[in-house]
This record gives sequence, C-alpha cells and structure tokens, in this order.
Amino acid sequence: MENGTMVKRRGLMLVLSSPSGTGKTTLSRRLVAEDDDLSLSVSCTTRSPRVGEGDGEHYHFISKDEFREIRAKDGFLEWAEVHDNYYGSPKEPIMKALESGRDIIFDIDWQGAQQLEKNAPKDVVSVFILPPSMNELRRRLTDRAQDSLETIKKRMNNAYGEIARAETYDYILVNDDLDATYEKLKDIIKAERLSRYRQPWVHSFVQQLLSEDT
Repeated sequence: MENGTMVKRRGLMLVLSSPSGTGKTTLSRRLVAEDDDLSLSVSCTTRSPRVGEGDGEHYHFISKDEFREIRAKDGFLEWAEVHDNYYGSPKEPIMKALESGRDIIFDIDWQGAQQLEKNAPKDVVSVFILPPSMNELRRRLTDRAQDSLETIKKRMNNAYGEIARAETYDYILVNDDLDATYEKLKDIIKAERLSRYRQPWVHSFVQQLLSEDT
C-alpha cells in the first residue's frame, strides 16, 4: 500500500500439465478467454509455421542459430528439444509481465514445469489434470478422431509416464466434469493471487500498522 492505494500485485506463472486428451487445452483457452489478467505464454520454436499459425500469436518462429544464441545467454525459463526442433519460453517478456501484475499460463509437460520451478520457484503454481480413468482417457482420444490408432497407442503409453509425475505438482485435479474442473481452477488462481509473496505492499503496510499509536 502506497499513500493509501494498493500496489499492483505480482503476477504468477500457472503451469497446466496432463496427458493428451485430458482437457488441458480446452481449460487453458477458456481461462484466457474469460480472465483479462491471464495470458497464454507464447513460446519460441525453430519449427516451421503450420497453416493458420501467426508469428507472435501462436509461437515466435526463429532459426536454430537464434534459439541457441538466446539459450546461451540464459534467455529461456524453460526449453526442450522435440522431434529435432527447439521450443522455449522466453524469460524477459514473461518476467516483465509478472512484474506488471499479469498472470501467464503455460501448457507444458513435467520436464518444462521442473525447469520453471528451478528458475522461478516462488512465481510458479503448478496444476496436473488427471483423467477419471485410463479407459475414459482412451475413449476421449478415440472419440475426438484426430489421431490414428498407432498414435493413440503411443499417447496412452506416454500417459503412464506423465501421470507418474503428477504428485510433484502443487495441485491435482481429476477432470471427470469439465465445468466443475474449470471452477476449481478458478478457485486455485483466486487463492494464489492473494499469496503474501504476490502482494508487494504487505511488508510496508504491516510496518505502518506496528508504528501507529493507539
């Protein structure tokens, strides 16, 4: 609090992870669409743009040399190599967003989440989304008709390894009802925004109270 006015809170990094088909992307997009203080992290990638993808909107498309140069300067909060392409979350714009009070949502796997926790532990709030059962997960992957049977089998195999990491996250939600899971996510964000670490005015205000005579 400065001169009777609340100082803007510090933003948070909301990490959402889950096996493919659990509803993570739907939840992320809904949160961003309905919360003006929440933005999706725009990663850098060295792969070529796909049809409909815009530079700076879906990804920052850069060369491998550019990526390596940024990485060498410790310019990524997290990065990974996937199918001979690099992906990374640029540090500078994210930290500036947090300082201005904006929250950033990350749709990344457990390895990316671990890197964020290492590089900015107090800023990260991690949530793992679980399916109600493996049979239900397989049904969802099949019903969405986006993948071949071989790809579905691969995604299911990967799911076991991903789920094994769930207990390293701050929160775990079972998505057996999308609307209910969405409301729980909103509750988590609401509570975390009130964290003492994200209220820069708290210390000075407490000291002010302690100095007052009664």
